Amino acid sequence: MSNAPAAVSSHPLVFITGASSGIGQALALQFARQGWRLALVARRVEVLREWALAQGFTQDQCWVTAADVQDVDSIVAAGQRCLAECGLPDAVIANAGISVGMDTAIREDLDVMRDTFATNNLGLAATFHPFVAPMRERRSGRLVGVASVASIRGLPGHGAYCASKSAVVAYCESLRGECRPFGVQVVTLVPGYIATPLTAANTYPMPFLMQPEDFAQKAFEAITAGSSYRVIPWQMGVVAKLMRLLPNPVFDALFAGRGRKKRRGED
Repeated sequence: MSNAPAAVSSHPLVFITGASSGIGQALALQFARQGWRLALVARRVEVLREWALAQGFTQDQCWVTAADVQDVDSIVAAGQRCLAECGLPDAVIANAGISVGMDTAIREDLDVMRDTFATNNLGLAATFHPFVAPMRERRSGRLVGVASVASIRGLPGHGAYCASKSAVVAYCESLRGECRPFGVQVVTLVPGYIATPLTAANTYPMPFLMQPEDFAQKAFEAITAGSSYRVIPWQMGVVAKLMRLLPNPVFDALFAGRGRKKRRGED
């Protein structure tokens, strides 16, 4: 595992943000097991490097760099370093995201909303930015946005997160239309509840809770198949569609009193 330029290889390359834990880490392992080279990005780069070393990855298998997707110049520079040192990826997974509860009546929570959109939306577009033109020129590649079933309907206390993930779905749909003529595929992954640090503090029921490695296997299948939109697990796709069909009074009554996502600073 190194920041040194990777040797020329016939193995495909995947670029993953938010790779130091949770879904990102599970995806990295899944792709590595399938013979892909890894270009991994995280704010907690030392944690990521230690994990990569513990996996026994060689220099040719795994390249690691630090970036903060909230900082556009930081994540764009990370993508440019990947192009220079590893080559053009076959898949780019914009996985980094945050989930924090908010209350619009509280001034500090407007900052939470700003940070959520900076990470989950602007950060996602900035992750893709360095690779779009080269992929179009090559006429191949996959850009993968990680949304959430929380994009389907707005949940009390989850305003920033639900809105940001709805925006991910709409953005990826727009990008898909822009990239299709050039042979570049855009995949929207829509996870349900996955057992990660983001969900560990949730105090409300999480139906069909899925382990990260099981999610990663299904996500790998969706990405390599070039699926335009995939809910994982599929059962949450059914639940989400039913939720979308509920009349507003029924939906509101169903979720009245439901536990709210913890706000920033709450235990």
